[in-house]
Amino acid sequence: MQDKANGANSGSLEVEDDLYGLDPEFVRSVEEALAEGRTDAARELTEPLHYSDAADLLERLDAEDRAKLVEVLRADFEPEILTELDEGVRDEVIEALGFADLATAIAELDSDDAVWLVSQLDEDERARVMEALPSETRAIVAQGLSYPEYSAGRMMQRELVAVPAYWTVGETIDYLRAAHSVPDEFYDLYVVDPRHRPIGKIGLARLVRGRRPQRLREIMDDESLTVPVAADREEVAFLFRQQDLVSAPVVDGAGRLVGVITIDDVVDVIDEEAADDMLRLAGVPDTDLYRAVKDTVRSRIPWLLVNMCTALVASSVIGLFEHTLEQIVALAVLMPIVAGLGGNAGTQTLAVAVRGLATKELDFDNALQVIRKEVLVGMINGVVIACLIGPVAWAWFGQPTIGIVIGAALVFNLFIAGLMGSVIPLTLEKFGIDPAVASSIFLTMCTDSLGFFAFLGLATMFLL
Repeated sequence: MQDKANGANSGSLEVEDDLYGLDPEFVRSVEEALAEGRTDAARELTEPLHYSDAADLLERLDAEDRAKLVEVLRADFEPEILTELDEGVRDEVIEALGFADLATAIAELDSDDAVWLVSQLDEDERARVMEALPSETRAIVAQGLSYPEYSAGRMMQRELVAVPAYWTVGETIDYLRAAHSVPDEFYDLYVVDPRHRPIGKIGLARLVRGRRPQRLREIMDDESLTVPVAADREEVAFLFRQQDLVSAPVVDGAGRLVGVITIDDVVDVIDEEAADDMLRLAGVPDTDLYRAVKDTVRSRIPWLLVNMCTALVASSVIGLFEHTLEQIVALAVLMPIVAGLGGNAGTQTLAVAVRGLATKELDFDNALQVIRKEVLVGMINGVVIACLIGPVAWAWFGQPTIGIVIGAALVFNLFIAGLMGSVIPLTLEKFGIDPAVASSIFLTMCTDSLGFFAFLGLATMFLL
């Protein structure tokens, strides 16, 4: 049953891409069981699923079957499912669960997941859930929500192992075996001073290999690497990537150990930030596969309106050369080539620049070097493309001058694409604006407007 649910049946093993995840046949089996009212069969199919696969299954079902499946799973509903769901689907599942069961589920989550899930609720829902939470969980969640939204304080897990330096390996192992407050999973133990400030850490592997009489201070890694509770989560992800960390201690303003960030949460942050940059470059604020049509329209239309305004700028440039276009109709045929190639070349540069800024490989210290490189690449690509398009335009319209004009315009536009594709995100970053949000629109305006101006201007000079 588990093999089929995970796509590890004989058919999926033949195709490596389908080795993991849900088999479409399995999803159909669940849909049929729900449609026929065979709740026991549906439960038998879905109970063995990992919570991430259960979340995928809920997302693939329609609203009616989704509500039925929540009822089927209610008695043994895994709280972690809620952390894996798309926002729109999660709202439906929460509504089907009800606030009493939601509060029970949140209380069973790790503290970092509990804080995140409560933060995703609207104010009314949040207030109702907070009232239903046990007092200890409520205090932890309230403290987590007091930190900035994208900070280490929101990411950190409160469950950790902190031990004094004078303990022995044997005492520590005995403590881990007996204590009820030890996390289910952890990678490192943090050695703290009497003020609960971290002074070192010990990997679990090193601890179990140590001799029982050894003091922890003798085997701990004496390092001062800590994460401030207010640190931005992108900075935390950069730190993990640079230092190859598995976990890192989080400290408050007084340097006291208050939590730990683990690699699984950092992987989620890296994935979310990369996806966010990609979506914002396309003018989409968030993933909306499961949103209602009206909500999707509402989220996308603002950037389309901004894009319309920048398109009007390009159209006004074309309007300046209306007489030229009336005289030489061939120019209208070739204009999309200038705009398309300029836009694509600019997008290539823009993608590299935005990603470089996100990973801190590009900053203002090496900006000039990167700009020079991208400009040179743009000009060389422009020359190569011009040598290919120029003869084609000459042969097509029987005028060598047209080939020269479009070739020169392409060299100029790809030069602009390389220049603006790197300068625009750097400029936005300088003014504290997310380069992924607005760069593409400004770039399109520059490549279209200046490309048309160069092409039609040259045509006016040499063809009329």
